[in-house]
Amino acid sequence: MKQLSFASLTYQNKKIITKREKFLNEMDATVPWKRLLELIKPHYPNKVKGRKAMPMETMLRIYFLQHWYNLSDPGAEEALYDIESMRRFSQLELGNDAIPDETTILNFRRLIETHELAPLIFEEINAYLIEQDICVSQGSMVDATIIQAPTSTKNEKKQRDPEMKSTRKNNNFHFGMKVHIGTDVNSNTIHSATVTAANVCDIDELPNLLRADDKAVFGDAGYTSDTYCRGARHLGISWKVNDKRKPNKQMSSTQKKNNRKKSQVRARIEHCFRVMKCQFGYKKARYKGLDKNRSQVMTILGLVNLYMHRAKLMA
Repeated sequence: MKQLSFASLTYQNKKIITKREKFLNEMDATVPWKRLLELIKPHYPNKVKGRKAMPMETMLRIYFLQHWYNLSDPGAEEALYDIESMRRFSQLELGNDAIPDETTILNFRRLIETHELAPLIFEEINAYLIEQDICVSQGSMVDATIIQAPTSTKNEKKQRDPEMKSTRKNNNFHFGMKVHIGTDVNSNTIHSATVTAANVCDIDELPNLLRADDKAVFGDAGYTSDTYCRGARHLGISWKVNDKRKPNKQMSSTQKKNNRKKSQVRARIEHCFRVMKCQFGYKKARYKGLDKNRSQVMTILGLVNLYMHRAKLMA
């Protein structure tokens, strides 16, 4: 046990538990720390000489704080100095422990990106959820959302990010990337995900979002395809994708009724995007290129799964 400072003792005796403190306590009890640390351990530097490296668990906790509160590397350093609840979650004591600077936080993030550990973290979290009897049905819901990217050309090359593209939605143009996800019908757990430029059609990523044992597929009208529908029926898969109005034709009352029934199931996938965008504040791409952003997205989606099932995991 670390010796607490007078400031920590005063904070410990406060009258209320803040929302941030409650959230961090819940996630601390929910995240499978040992399993994730085992993934990172082979790649984490073990210095024999020179300044001692920061504890690996502390750096992983700070890395997750960045995703939960949409913090940059300098922003994470400042938050650790300013906010006692974040220091406690990171297992740091102000005055006794060294607070990692923005370069140390940057180096850990780059370690995750260089060794492509984010997809492994996502898979390990899902494996943990399956062991807890979550995400075990044989049906999937699919959907995609647009993540905006900076459109400014005020840089040396006078151009926007070449890997980001423009697309049109509801007669509005959006520049950035697109996150495609597939979730379990029963638990709404994200089991598959891809990150592409915004101009990639939703239907093109459908094969990458389904599991081999899926028996039903739910999706909005963006996944309407006669070819996929016939193929699904041939494979014995129930095709529950909404019908789309054809040019110069109106949808029948039966089609509208069926679409409402399908949407009552399919709409739950939007909860995942709500957590990602509203709860975690991830509405805009932070980095240039798809690779770095893909690493961040995969980590966020794994944390979304834990957040949505935190009550069951804590119980």
